[in-house]
Amino acid sequence: MSDKTDLTISAENLHKAYRSGVKNVYAVNGISIGIRRAETTAIIGPSGAGKSTVLHLLGGLDKPASGRVLIDGVDIYKLSDRRRAIIRNSKIGFVFQFYYLLPEFTALENVMMPGLIKGQYLKERAIDLLKSVGLKDRISHKPRELSGGESQRVAIARALINEPKILLCDEPTGNLDSKNSESIYDLLFQVKAKSGTALVIVTHDDTISKKSDRIIHIKDGKVV
Repeated sequence: MSDKTDLTISAENLHKAYRSGVKNVYAVNGISIGIRRAETTAIIGPSGAGKSTVLHLLGGLDKPASGRVLIDGVDIYKLSDRRRAIIRNSKIGFVFQFYYLLPEFTALENVMMPGLIKGQYLKERAIDLLKSVGLKDRISHKPRELSGGESQRVAIARALINEPKILLCDEPTGNLDSKNSESIYDLLFQVKAKSGTALVIVTHDDTISKKSDRIIHIKDGKVV
């Protein structure tokens, strides 16, 4: 068992409820987990179990009703929205099922965007990242000119632009066929091996979960 100094994210007793009619339904109900540095963690479970909600809470995208999330020892939900956004942009990369590329910008501009938000012009790094994910011939293409697999590769490059310590992936191949899915997962594991980034993947893919260092199974908002 790793001690707390080995954790890049520590979540303690998280609760998150949503209103359904006259009662609260808990999407997350008392979850405590730790994500270790350079570790690949798969989060699995049935649809509606709370997997994506947990990922959003870990990444500072949604506030828990109670509990806390520490990133490198900092309780992110005690920070202002602005300070939390700075940590999120600096230390965390996100890859979602839907690519969320800005349609009016090129692949290169989309990848550069998190750096620009941080006040950094990282064109050369963005070009290198696009080359590393196999898109050297798609740098000037806009999202409508890219396939689903290519769009997800752009999203991965964008997630890596600020050299995050943590990469959070929510069903990153949910919109892709099996060939592209395998390619995207191979790419994510290569990134983790090369950079030492902690990799957390919400997935229904048993093959991927078996390749992970650790599996967290969530059901009814709880770790089982």
